[in-house]
Amino acid sequence: MFQGTIDLDAAAPVEATVMSDVLFERGVYWASGRAGVVSLVAAHKWFNLAASKGRADAVAMRREVAAQMSEAEIAVAQREARAWIGAH
Repeated sequence: MFQGTIDLDAAAPVEATVMSDVLFERGVYWASGRAGVVSLVAAHKWFNLAASKGRADAVAMRREVAAQMSEAEIAVAQREARAWIGAH
């Protein structure tokens, strides 16, 4: 059981501090095939979302993944990213 104190004045919203890291990690997950399957569409989507939250290295990763994708696959990934933004 937690027995410390929380400094609410110094606390920052989770989204402001870790959201881009979580999104980037999802991109790495799908690009690396950790689930046993590589999905470049999913990787591009998550790197795109991480980049939109300010994660600079996500731009390079998205570009690297996109170099291996067709234009149709990139379009699907972009649609999925927009849908995710709309839902969250």
